[in-house]
Amino acid sequence: MDNNKICIIIPAYNEEKIIASVLKKVKALNMDVLVVDDGSTDSTVELARKNGAMVLENKQNQGKGAALKKGFDHVLRSDYHAVITMDGDGQHDPVSIKEFINKQQKTNADIVIGNRMRNTENMPLIRIITNRFMSWIISRASKQRIPDTQCGFRLIKRKILENITLIASRYDMESEILIKSAKKGYKIESVPIEAIYRGERSKIHPVLDTLRFIKTYLRLLL
Repeated sequence: MDNNKICIIIPAYNEEKIIASVLKKVKALNMDVLVVDDGSTDSTVELARKNGAMVLENKQNQGKGAALKKGFDHVLRSDYHAVITMDGDGQHDPVSIKEFINKQQKTNADIVIGNRMRNTENMPLIRIITNRFMSWIISRASKQRIPDTQCGFRLIKRKILENITLIASRYDMESEILIKSAKKGYKIESVPIEAIYRGERSKIHPVLDTLRFIKTYLRLLL
C-alpha cells in the first residue's frame, strides 16, 4: 500500500503538551496527517498547524467518535486508499505505523488493529480489566479473535468507511466499526504495539464508556 495514499487521522482534545512531538514523528515518515480538534480550549490547533498538519475543528467537544467521523468524511472526499487512526496524547508511537502497513500487505486485511495486551506491565489495572472484558465480547460478536478491541491505533481501508454507517459519537464508535465490519465479512488482523503511559489521566470513563459500549452492542444485536 502506497504511503501517499494513506491519511493519518489524529483526534485531539487539549493536547498542547504533546501534539507537536507526535506530529514531528509522523511527518518524518513523509505521510499526510489530519488533526481533528474536538473543541480544545488550549493551543492544540495552533500547534498542529504549525507542525504541518491539516486541521479540522469541532467548535465544541463532541466526543472522539464524532471527531473520527469528521476525519473519515474528509478522507472519503479525497483519493486516499486507507486511514490510520492514532491518539494525540503520545500513547501511540508513530514509528509503529510501518508495522500496520506491513501487516496489511502480508495479510490483505481490511482492518489492522494494535494489540497492547502482550505486555501490560505499565497499563493501569482498570484498563486491563475493561480491555479484556470488551475484547472478549466483541471477538465473539465478530467471530474473529481481536485481542485488544479498545486500541485506537488502527489501519482501516477506505471500502469499510464507504460501506458501513456509523452512529456512535464517543469511544464506543471504535467498537461499532469492528462489529459492523465483521458482520459484512471484512478481515480484521492485529499487530503488537507498545503503549506509552506517562501517568496521565485517561479520558475514558471506565463505567460510563462501558455502559455506552453495552448500549451500542445491544443495539447492533437487535
